[in-house]
Amino acid sequence: MTRLTRRSVLGFCAASPFIVRSAVAQEAEAQTAEAVRRNMSSFRTVDWRDHFDSLGKGAIVADTVSRALHFWSKDGETYKLYPTSVPISEELTKRGYTEVIKKVEGPTWTPTPSMRERDPSLPKVVPAGPDNPLGTHALYLSWQYYRIHGTHDTRKIGRRSSDGCIGLYNEMIADLYPRVPVGTRVRLI
Repeated sequence: MTRLTRRSVLGFCAASPFIVRSAVAQEAEAQTAEAVRRNMSSFRTVDWRDHFDSLGKGAIVADTVSRALHFWSKDGETYKLYPTSVPISEELTKRGYTEVIKKVEGPTWTPTPSMRERDPSLPKVVPAGPDNPLGTHALYLSWQYYRIHGTHDTRKIGRRSSDGCIGLYNEMIADLYPRVPVGTRVRLI
């Protein structure tokens, strides 16, 4: 049987704020870590050999889970990693192999038929400029309506925010654009 003494009570009372504070601090740290995990891109290492037999003209892997785009040059000497925006829902997410079929600097944007169906107030066309959702550069993929492009709305990067495309900061698509020749193979995972 434990004997309750004045000294043991005073010792417990003196230590209890630290015990409570420690538990509160641990809970706060856990909540902060969870919030950071949900709101940031969790980059992970990707190797092109896991997705392609050879580099060909170059290779791109767009990872919709980690919200990152990986690029390898045709000689394998250049590797670049860019944070991205990804499709807002699974229904809008297409996965698989495609390739870059066209490159446009200063693209115009035309909403897809399904976008206009969901939101009839969308304009028919948005010319190049600061209001264009495709940003400053666009890489057109062999899948109709799918692009890797810039965005003027920097809040979208690192989030599920697109209608199917992979978005990059304008500065980063400007960096990627000259590195990617038409014919570069792309895999969305």
